[in-house]
Amino acid sequence: MTAASDARCSRAGCTADAQWEVRWRNPRIHTADRVKVWLACDDHVDYLKEFLRARDFPVEVLPFAASGSRAAG
Repeated sequence: MTAASDARCSRAGCTADAQWEVRWRNPRIHTADRVKVWLACDDHVDYLKEFLRARDFPVEVLPFAASGSRAAG
């Protein structure tokens, strides 16, 4: 589990608190049940989402719920 105080945006160089979960997978190497999670602040959620969509990766963005989430790189 990730404590809210430890949850930081996954954008390189950003130290802002996470507000969003960006859930994604690379269908060329991940099975449908394998989902990676990047955390995002309000300033970088769109950047991270579009970065993944530009690569044709399935992407889902949800509000970050610290008690049950884990950040995966």
